[in-house]
Amino acid sequence: MPLFWLSLAFMAGILLAVRVQLAVEIWLAAAGGCLLMALITAIYHRRSRLQAQSPDQNSRFSISFIFLACCAFALGAARYQGALPELNAQGHIAYYNDREIESRVTGVIARPPQVEDQQTRLRLKVESIQGLGDDVQVPAKGMLQVRLSRAVGWQYGDRLQVRGHLETPPEFEDFSYREYLAQQGIYSYMGDGIAQRISGGRGNPLLRWIYAYKAHALEIVYRLWPDPEASLLSGILLGDESGIPEDVDQAFRDTGTSHIIVISGFNITIIAALLVGLFSRMFGSGEFGVRRAAVFALLGIAIYTILVGADAAVVRAAIMGSLALFATLVGRRQVGLNTLAIVAAAMAAFNPQVLWNIGFQLSFAATMGLVLYADRLKEAFERLASRFVTLEIAQQWSLAVGEYLLYTLAAQVMVLPVIIYHFQRVSLSSLLANPLILPVQPPLMMLGGLALLAGTIYFPLGQLLAWIAWPLVAYTIRVVELLSKLPGGAVSLGEVSLLLVAAFYALLFGLTYSGDRFERARSWIRPGTVLVGGMLLAVLVWRLVLAAPDGRLHMTVLDVGTGDGILVQTPGGRNLLIDGGPSGRQLSDALGRRLPPGRRQLDWLVVAAPGREQIGGLVPVLDRYTVGKVLWAGTRQGSFASRELESRLVQLGIPVEKAASGQALDLGGGSELTVLGVCQRGAILLLEWNNFRMLLPVGIDFEMLEELEGMPDLKGLTALMLAESGYAPVNPPEWVEALGPELNLLSVGAGDRSGLPSPETLEALDGHNLLRTDRNGWIRLSTDGEQLWVEVEQD
Repeated sequence: MPLFWLSLAFMAGILLAVRVQLAVEIWLAAAGGCLLMALITAIYHRRSRLQAQSPDQNSRFSISFIFLACCAFALGAARYQGALPELNAQGHIAYYNDREIESRVTGVIARPPQVEDQQTRLRLKVESIQGLGDDVQVPAKGMLQVRLSRAVGWQYGDRLQVRGHLETPPEFEDFSYREYLAQQGIYSYMGDGIAQRISGGRGNPLLRWIYAYKAHALEIVYRLWPDPEASLLSGILLGDESGIPEDVDQAFRDTGTSHIIVISGFNITIIAALLVGLFSRMFGSGEFGVRRAAVFALLGIAIYTILVGADAAVVRAAIMGSLALFATLVGRRQVGLNTLAIVAAAMAAFNPQVLWNIGFQLSFAATMGLVLYADRLKEAFERLASRFVTLEIAQQWSLAVGEYLLYTLAAQVMVLPVIIYHFQRVSLSSLLANPLILPVQPPLMMLGGLALLAGTIYFPLGQLLAWIAWPLVAYTIRVVELLSKLPGGAVSLGEVSLLLVAAFYALLFGLTYSGDRFERARSWIRPGTVLVGGMLLAVLVWRLVLAAPDGRLHMTVLDVGTGDGILVQTPGGRNLLIDGGPSGRQLSDALGRRLPPGRRQLDWLVVAAPGREQIGGLVPVLDRYTVGKVLWAGTRQGSFASRELESRLVQLGIPVEKAASGQALDLGGGSELTVLGVCQRGAILLLEWNNFRMLLPVGIDFEMLEELEGMPDLKGLTALMLAESGYAPVNPPEWVEALGPELNLLSVGAGDRSGLPSPETLEALDGHNLLRTDRNGWIRLSTDGEQLWVEVEQD
């Protein structure tokens, strides 16, 4: 396996060059010297063999190969050294880092912007810089990472001028942002940028088309499915994990199932193996059928790569994942290992920094695990099962188990040390989570992909397929969330020595031996398929039944952080949302769990307090849910969030009605929402139905507080929503005591930066019934007008 060892030597040279920094010319001279010695020893070996004078021909050949490996080693070091940018040169953007003056940088957006709840990240290919005390534009090159306040409209290929302070990317206690960006060739960071668009239409036309399609497909996903299912599918199908709520993302990390979300070599290698099994059933079990299946599987991976955006990380993952198919195609592990090493070395030659990329390491390790150990694990399972059943049945079992479990286990064995080294934790619950959720991933991806494609062409057909796929993705999320709560599921290990990782791999490789190629996966049993289909239909029907109107009034305080997000569901089945909190991800996730999959409609959206903490998350929701009417209280120009929301409402043509004191919304069945008062900060609302009365002073100010203190009709409330996350001045103890609510509710984020709720407020409520979202999660009140039922996410 000479190519295997030469590729490893090349990559080892790159790793050493980080510590031993010599001029490129020195490394090239060393490579030339080693190549010369390799040629000399090879010639000497050939002459000795011809003259039959050398008793130890193999050793001389080994010496020649050692010199050749040293040449590859030196070339790797030279490639790394030559790839380092001259950061101190005036023509590089990093030359201007960490200066007190403000800079103006002109460049082109090099990849689609990363839009988050409170910020947008742009990656600029720099063209010029201005900021040297005059108006001169100085040509510059390099990549710049820019952080902006959340804005919409930027696209790949836009030419911008950004203004702010250039700095060296920061280092954090548990994460090196500097190293992370350096791996991508970025050495400058602007954390306070203000951007102005100059022109558009730049960049690669093919990439513009791919990114535009991906953005359109993302919109279709959020129209087809509710959250959090839509956000998970956007990660699985399109490689966009930005919408996944933090708690859901953490649950996947804790259970060791993040590979389901992130498009990496780990993910695609599993997909590759499953595609081989699928196409093998179609083309037969013979040699020609297996190879034809592998070719079609490669074609499927290529289409999938384009669908998810075909950026560098996904292309790398697709190449790595396809290697497992190549090993299947040729039927030899040695050839698979050679190809794996050669492709990895080629990637490192193109970009030496890729060796430090965690995604590359996981891709490399997962693919090697499949190449080396997938068949071995199947054979071991077969031997174990044959002790209890006949050999024929054991072989059938190994085929079925191998397709869904053992392939993943083979990859996990290899990636485990990488995960432990980088994340200092290991997930024990992954041993249970993966077998439970992996069997549903192939039909989930196929149905989800078909629904997306159909929805792009004819939306009603896509919606039908999306309903069929919904139980699968909902099952995946619920199982992961449940297992993430198991005690001891994720174990923190602290910092792990690189020597221990090396020792693990050394031991593992020492136990490795050759085996046969992949066997054809067992065909699905038709009755089993019918049974599974019936179960999925039952899950979907029950989901629709549970979401149907039940004649009660439901009021849910959503866990959206600091701010208020209140969902009111009327006895007749209408939905009303009051504000929404600062995070679009959390709000979309919360609504998706409560609204029926087939009726994601808000009949009313009430803007009761137009501040950023109250409505910052509403704009993304407008693109995912149908809104009938909007009732707006308070100023419309008081914050960036309010101006952005109003602009989006105008674009969508959603009618907006100005709230007025005394106005009432009929919620059906005798229930209504009354506007008690309006000011610049918002409104005070009263939700009533027979004996149930809940006060929502969401947009209260001090003047309105004085007016409310004189209203005797407000005494004896069922529930009180504390204003402004428990801010003491607008929640005076004497007023709260006078209202005498049976239950006090508090919406506040865990570890609020402003120190909310105020200690004075908590002291005043000592001994009273108090539920708070930072401790209890979401809070749901249900009433029939006479009785009250209270549910919380956690006690």
